[in-house]
Amino acid sequence: MPSHRHLTFFHAPNSRSAGARILVEELQAEHDLHVLSFKAGEQRQPDYLAINPMGKVPALRHGDTLVSEQAAVHMYLAELYPERALSPAVGDPLRGAYLRWMVFYGSCFEPAVVDKSMNRDSGSPVASPYGDYDSVMRVVNAQLEQASPWWLGERYTAADVLWGSALSWISAFKLIPETPALTRYLQRFGEREAVQRARALDKELAAQQAAQHAAAQHGAMPAAAS
Repeated sequence: MPSHRHLTFFHAPNSRSAGARILVEELQAEHDLHVLSFKAGEQRQPDYLAINPMGKVPALRHGDTLVSEQAAVHMYLAELYPERALSPAVGDPLRGAYLRWMVFYGSCFEPAVVDKSMNRDSGSPVASPYGDYDSVMRVVNAQLEQASPWWLGERYTAADVLWGSALSWISAFKLIPETPALTRYLQRFGEREAVQRARALDKELAAQQAAQHAAAQHGAMPAAAS
């Protein structure tokens, strides 16, 4: 890992990268923000595909190191700022649960939700990488019931940033059953200053991108005949 902590954060508003932006704000991480316009297809251009061949955000460039995939980005960022204590260190009793939940999101929860939203059959629970949707929801809801106040207990970690931002997004699209435990957790998460700050910044950024896209579309229109 480079000795300095300044990095480039590849981001797009209204995307899965929202959680990483919250984490950047929580950590007050030293960074350059590289904004991609999905409407302009910038995530599919060769320059960005060299950063992440999947054309997804978030991604990081830290010196010569490239990091993609949500959980990896969250873990890398949190470990870059150990003094913020958002990543349980090796030997910390919380580390096992922390790693489990960081990986569970991308390997089980999101695939199950996407399959459900698209009415896709997950196949046999034995062959499916996540088993089945109902089992995944039972596990997540059980964790929400015992989140007191945070995902792993008293301590707020990068797992909260990942799960809080993802659950906010997914619940907004009604892709997860709304329960009192979910509502309480998202309310606590949404009250954090870094969350509010990141969301305000992204709202402004999305408005700027929309205005730029509209201007570009208007400029591309042929002039009306006189």
